[in-house]
Amino acid sequence: MSAEPAVKISRKDFVSDQDVRWCPGCGDYSILANVQRVMPELGVPRENVVFVSGIGCSSRFPYYMNTYGFHTIHGRAPAFATGIKASRPELSVWIVTGDGDGLSIGGNHLLHSIRRNVDTQILLFNNQIYGLTKGQYSPTSEVGIKTKSTPQGSIDHPVDPIAFALGCGATFIARTIDVDAKHMQEVLKRAHDHKGTAFVEILQNCPVFNDGVWEAVENRKSRATASLVLEHGEPLVFGTAGEKKGIVFKDGIPSVIDLADDDDPVERGVVVHDERAEASSYAGVLATLQRPDFPLPVGVFRAVEKPTYEAMLQAQVDSAIAERGAGDLKALLHSGDTWKI
Repeated sequence: MSAEPAVKISRKDFVSDQDVRWCPGCGDYSILANVQRVMPELGVPRENVVFVSGIGCSSRFPYYMNTYGFHTIHGRAPAFATGIKASRPELSVWIVTGDGDGLSIGGNHLLHSIRRNVDTQILLFNNQIYGLTKGQYSPTSEVGIKTKSTPQGSIDHPVDPIAFALGCGATFIARTIDVDAKHMQEVLKRAHDHKGTAFVEILQNCPVFNDGVWEAVENRKSRATASLVLEHGEPLVFGTAGEKKGIVFKDGIPSVIDLADDDDPVERGVVVHDERAEASSYAGVLATLQRPDFPLPVGVFRAVEKPTYEAMLQAQVDSAIAERGAGDLKALLHSGDTWKI
């Protein structure tokens, strides 16, 4: 008797029956479409996929995915996701958050989820503004930005999501752009394949309250010179033919040099990207590269391995059972003094 053929799934299988409700032109549409396109390629049954979100425009995400999902409370998605993964480690758990939800009220939860190396994928949509509550400045907003909550300009120094993740000890860190479908899909696949916390910052445009904030790296005409594509084992080169440039480090300080088309970047001292560097200091220098003095790096900053939280937790459970037996909850509840009410 022949085996039943495997059921082939497509993007449509991950599209829910809910009307997608974001503002026209919002970058979230592109992110949703690309996540739905990638999911069938991961080889994970829909019933084993969970999307967890907090509060904000990005946090509508679980409604639009035909998988299991939790729309939780402001900033607490990492806590819920940790509980899900710890109790059901076989599940593919995705956290969807924004720069406000994840780095403001949820900053402490995000920190501990990352440092524990829980095997989850964290997608942080960064539009440098609060969209759902109508245009207040967020933790990633630039100094001087004038919003409804900062009419004279923000005086807060912004949080850099990549530097934040590095400081928390993330084992996988990447950045991609909402309008670059091919690049985003590659990053999402890499994030899923990584064992441990995968932190992905997605640069996302808010056409209503912060339109054009990422214009230089989103526009195809300027992207080659405004961004630096990170590829493991390749030199840090950017620009167009006739206007190539490279990144060099001197005493740990980055600078830009001009390159002729026939130059060998490595011979000129251009840094070769190493996403597997054990020390986070190299990726930390990359995180300092900001527009307009430098191109903005996109791609995988860091990808290293260390034990995951849920694997170590299960090892403790197995060790306790081996030493003390499976245990009896009823016996435990009735041990010692009891009272009848």
